Amino acid sequence: MTRLIVVSNRVVLNSEAKSSAGGLAVAVKAAVRKIPTLWFGWSGKLSEGVAGEVDVTRSGNLTRAVLDLPADLFEQYYAGFSNRSLWPLFHYRIDLTEFDCSGYEGYLKVNELFARNLAPLLRDGDEIWVHDYQLIPLARFLRQLGVKNPIGFFLHIPFPERETLTTLPLHEEIVRALSIYDLVGFQTDADLRAFHGYIEEEAAGAIQEDGSVTAFGRSFRTGTFPISVDTSAIEKGSEKAKSSSPCLRLAESIGDRKLIIGVDRLDYTKGLAQRFASFERFLTDYPEERRKTVFLQIAPPSRSDVPEYRQIRAELDGLAGDINGRFAEFDCAPVRYIKKQFAQETLFGFYRQSAVGLVTPLRDGMNLVAKEFIASQDPDDPGVLVLSRFAGAAHELSAALIVNPYDAAGVSKAIHKALSLPLAERRARHAELMEVLRTDDIHAWRENFLAALSAAARTDAAPRSVHGSRASLLSLSRVS
Repeated sequence: MTRLIVVSNRVVLNSEAKSSAGGLAVAVKAAVRKIPTLWFGWSGKLSEGVAGEVDVTRSGNLTRAVLDLPADLFEQYYAGFSNRSLWPLFHYRIDLTEFDCSGYEGYLKVNELFARNLAPLLRDGDEIWVHDYQLIPLARFLRQLGVKNPIGFFLHIPFPERETLTTLPLHEEIVRALSIYDLVGFQTDADLRAFHGYIEEEAAGAIQEDGSVTAFGRSFRTGTFPISVDTSAIEKGSEKAKSSSPCLRLAESIGDRKLIIGVDRLDYTKGLAQRFASFERFLTDYPEERRKTVFLQIAPPSRSDVPEYRQIRAELDGLAGDINGRFAEFDCAPVRYIKKQFAQETLFGFYRQSAVGLVTPLRDGMNLVAKEFIASQDPDDPGVLVLSRFAGAAHELSAALIVNPYDAAGVSKAIHKALSLPLAERRARHAELMEVLRTDDIHAWRENFLAALSAAARTDAAPRSVHGSRASLLSLSRVS
């Protein structure tokens, strides 16, 4: 039987199964729960000096294989090159990008470490599915070790336009590493066009009608595979959660006011400061709504060792205090800002009792909160999604109210419209959105990607080997 090998930076352990942390990890777990899968990645633990042994555990169809990472390499790989260079650049934040690429050698070493520990676990017939920007070079190291299995890569975050990407001194090495995969998948057609634009204009490559790409002496396939959610599971979970203790407590505290909700990892890409400003503008523009609405923003901290994340946390603390200081009455406050995680099912229940879902990132690969909000709604009395045009989800969810997160007045108007829509229109919009989510759920995402990977492997357009020593690869870190 063909086995799926999933590789990601983190693996969701059994103890984390109900956590809301990490959209990628939670989505991948939902995608693979019905098929034989080996999920390989970092354990979440750090070691001193050397990497730990691979720890393998099995639960039903899912086998987890995790390893600890050396603290010094992790700092370079994750906090350094992944999140100080690639993450801001791919989200179009050139102003926050670290261009000296000082962590690139550690980035390569961790990818090599993953490859060396994964290769002995592989069997003939396995299909390998690598996830996200932390592991772009992994296929190169696996091929150097003689791995001949099909390898696909999926980028969960946006892929930037050529003019943005080329500001990174190592841009060619990043794209060259992607060319080693048999299939490279993106969230949206815009991301795919950006990648193709780079291939044609920077790499002197060619794009064929079937989506295959020729560049750097190789041929490989590309495509768009928008990630989704486990729609039916969320529908059931939100129905069950509405009678849970947290949801009953929330409903009691809200009373007859309407709930506006935002749920995001604390990150500068999520547009939280702009969202708070838009809600303040809403309270200013529509004073009659001040005692009728409550805005609940849930934003668990992340990457607290990165200065930009500490800064956004302090900024949001100030903004929430300012809004409440200006608009609160002795018996109600307009903003509830909570910096902790909730179980997924609890969030589904919170979404279900919300009149408005406010999902307004400045840039996002997809944003699964938008899809979770829709799937959680009561179809007889659904809430309305207000969605940023710069979220990948906006390409699919056109029945939401699409906004520009930089336009506080426009977002304010959209919130008011969402609260004012008649029931018939809310039901019609929700039905249209649910049709998308039921047709293209998390299982369809997995099936579509793996079918494309199998097709790409069958073409066998180029030999699955890479020439060049480990030393030559690591020397790339000296380019900058």
